[in-house]
Amino acid sequence: MAISAVTSLNVFLPSRPAGPATIEFDTETGKITAVREGVSSSSKDNLPHVLDLGSAFLIPGLVDCHVHLNEPGRTEWEGFATGTRAAASGGVTTLIDMPLNSIPPVTTVSGLEAKRAAAVGQLSVDVGFWGGVIPGNAGDIKPLIEAGVKGFKCFLIESGVEEFPCVDEDDLRKALAELEGTEIPLLFHAELDPPSSSSSPPTADSSDPTFYSTFLASRPDTFETSAIAMVIRLMKEFPSVPCHIVHLSSAEALPAIREAKKAGARLTVETCYHYLCIEAEAIPHRHTEFKCCPPIRSSANRELLWSALFDNTIDYIVSDHSPCVSQLKNLDTGDYSTAWGGISSLGLGCSLLWTEAEKRGFGMEEVVKWTSGRTGKMAKVEEVKGGLRVGGEADFAVFDPTASFTVTKDSLSFKNKLTPFEGITLQGRITATYLRGERIYSVEEGVLGGEPKGRML
Repeated sequence: MAISAVTSLNVFLPSRPAGPATIEFDTETGKITAVREGVSSSSKDNLPHVLDLGSAFLIPGLVDCHVHLNEPGRTEWEGFATGTRAAASGGVTTLIDMPLNSIPPVTTVSGLEAKRAAAVGQLSVDVGFWGGVIPGNAGDIKPLIEAGVKGFKCFLIESGVEEFPCVDEDDLRKALAELEGTEIPLLFHAELDPPSSSSSPPTADSSDPTFYSTFLASRPDTFETSAIAMVIRLMKEFPSVPCHIVHLSSAEALPAIREAKKAGARLTVETCYHYLCIEAEAIPHRHTEFKCCPPIRSSANRELLWSALFDNTIDYIVSDHSPCVSQLKNLDTGDYSTAWGGISSLGLGCSLLWTEAEKRGFGMEEVVKWTSGRTGKMAKVEEVKGGLRVGGEADFAVFDPTASFTVTKDSLSFKNKLTPFEGITLQGRITATYLRGERIYSVEEGVLGGEPKGRML
């Protein structure tokens, strides 16, 4: 068995500060066989293949737990081939696909089988699957667990696609009862439109659907705070079931989350690159590529989300890559009210995060924790993914913190090249991605040709 090694002055290892290290791996199994601190000439002399990265960052492959690939059924929005190529270009070596927007959705075992059949031969990175909870499918939960889903997602407000309706408290109690004793999490799209709630005070432009402020007023903070209050209340009835809030947008929910965590609730929370990198005040009229649900909020709200990452109220960061065909974004009319809500960013995450994190005094150690270590644990792949450790798979990326680049359509690998990040200049760039020790992407060549190397988890 041939052993190869990669050496760097900036290696991020579990529970250790970054420093010089050499990672050795078996090229036949793709597993890490040794982790050696320091970079010595002897290691270079004694191994047949050594990649010397010098001062570049060597980081674990990113694990993105929230991606919409949409195939089968809506492959024109995004598919396994284009989506996983985009992931590879951003250092993502593992992603977990959401259960909705494909037809059929992953709410039954047959829906999961359709997903897996569509994915065969198309994966540039490893892919796992979330299942879905909708009204009436509580009986499908245990069969889906046995079939290998990582957990279940539900919506507390309409999802936007008719085949994945939202659930009520009765549906949730049935689902939570099925999940008791399984250690499988329930993920919540936590927006709820309570009958007694009122939206934000009207503004002069509140009737114009081409103003972002009109859309923002239609999805106030109370949608999230009401939903999260309900989740926390249900968790008291089912304390053994781990629960997770996807794509937290509103900082107003943070006090309740902190209190629940302090009280011992098995609650985890994610936020997204777009909530940390964009502020509502800067979103132009008619630019519906910025629309997502829950919405991007104010600059002050954004800083509170960053603070919540610092104190571990928010556990990690994902893309929530949720593309569609351009026609559904109402680019011709600029109407936010009926445009599809979703932001495309797959492949840009590490650069987006580094650009903003560095401004706030965070380092690459935090970036790795938020995008690899904790997401690997959430996806239940932490033994082999999300860290550079003996016995784990040699999934890693090379990140150049000094490189800068401007986002252009040509630089994007996902299918529908519409993103609010087009035209901005980012600091730091993934220059290479390796899956089980084999290079699958380089900044010079793009995603490498040949048979895709990804596997289904």
